[in-house]
Amino acid sequence: MRKIYHIVLLFAVMLCAATAKAADNDVPKREFRGAWIQAVNGQFKGMNEHEMKNYLTTMLNNLRLAGVNAIIFQVRVEGDALYNSALEPWSRYITGIQGTSPGWDPLEFMVDEAHKRNMELHAWINPYRARTKGTKVVADNHQSKLHPERFVAYDGQLYFNPALKENRDFICSVANDIVSRYDVDGLHIDDYFYPYPAKGKNFDDEACFRKSRAANKGDWRRENVNRLVKQLHETVRAAKPWVKFGVSPFGIYRNASDKVPGGSLTKGLQCYDDLYADVLLWINEGWVDYCIPQIYWEIGHKAADYQELVKWWAKNAGERPLYIGQDVNRTVRARDPQNSGRHQLPMKMQLQRAEPTIQGSCLWDAASAANNVGQYRDVLAQHYHRYPSLQPRASFIDDKAPKRVKGVRVVETPDGEALVWLTRKSKKSDPMNEPWRFVVYRFSEDEKVNLDKAQNIVAITALPFYRLPQDAKGKYTYVVTVLDRLHNESKGVKRKVKR
Repeated sequence: MRKIYHIVLLFAVMLCAATAKAADNDVPKREFRGAWIQAVNGQFKGMNEHEMKNYLTTMLNNLRLAGVNAIIFQVRVEGDALYNSALEPWSRYITGIQGTSPGWDPLEFMVDEAHKRNMELHAWINPYRARTKGTKVVADNHQSKLHPERFVAYDGQLYFNPALKENRDFICSVANDIVSRYDVDGLHIDDYFYPYPAKGKNFDDEACFRKSRAANKGDWRRENVNRLVKQLHETVRAAKPWVKFGVSPFGIYRNASDKVPGGSLTKGLQCYDDLYADVLLWINEGWVDYCIPQIYWEIGHKAADYQELVKWWAKNAGERPLYIGQDVNRTVRARDPQNSGRHQLPMKMQLQRAEPTIQGSCLWDAASAANNVGQYRDVLAQHYHRYPSLQPRASFIDDKAPKRVKGVRVVETPDGEALVWLTRKSKKSDPMNEPWRFVVYRFSEDEKVNLDKAQNIVAITALPFYRLPQDAKGKYTYVVTVLDRLHNESKGVKRKVKR
């Protein structure tokens, strides 16, 4: 056991040393650093309120140590709710019985806790799935009991029929309810559209297809999904224009072939042909505000090479912010093809950051990263996420910067000296452009002020002050800027400090 411990420790040291140089070169000031927290795996089952809150806050604290700045939290697994909803029953993935209240609101709790840590919170819903294989009984107010004719059974599960306008309208009413009542930063849908194909099974939507008089079933199914995505985007934008609508599709859009020359050099299941999800159309039409393809495979995978897919998505999906979905466990299990003494995280980060259209990544799953599987969290914290980052801009929604702060000065407090400032609010109420967070930069006496460097960020905070560290002696220039809800940044206000 002691020998194994020393081998693991030596591996961690070697990995950290090998990535140190990469971490100090070209660390982006703006980068999406997300993590998915799922409920569908049952990780919350059997926990009471105190246990689940403690579990989630511990995870958030560990993710914060890893530099994560956005949480994608699953709140709708199967036509249910991990929040207080008048439209759908409480999820069985909290209490074990669908429709039974846990006595508290996990989504409200997670919004508050994420924001305390300066993380965004994106509410993640599965739009079409209405019952998983493990669900035997649904609540009386579940839509499948109220309107059974709107659902299709397939491979032991149940789905909202994507062909029906009534279902699209209902799903959008759920999205509107979440965005309107909770202070979320994003609404997120995953990779489940038409179900993943099961050999020998038929998704029975023939009657709806015949009624539509469409010529091609594949095109008809894709158009059904297109309509929902477009309507969801419009719903979110109308409710709160600063809330981003994002999607995390399966990692292969289409395989290249004689008929599909523009596809990736892969041999796997396809978004377009198998799940009927035309993701590139949504991006090019502006129906999504960010895209996170799930590129969970390793570099060198025979059917779906990570390097091939990263380059393909970077080339084809850059019209909206593009982030890469990373599988933590697969990454640490796989060996770097150029250095068998380490896993693939360094090489994956190098590939990701080499592409100008890629603006970040998201970790599957959050618990594995938080638990430091394969020293994944340590490597991020010490190197790739060593400095804080702002969220990528969404100038296609809004590019108006908030007003700068005023009255920046140093004051004495019972806890020592602090830099304080005042905010300037708009004359007219404008939630999108009101101060949301403040960024504090620090520059030494002989250092040129450059707000493009992440290395100089010492704080991103919701509070209008920054406690000066006791060990920061000498002459410094501090600069304070303002971020709005979409992370547009104001001009900076300087204050020279001598201590």
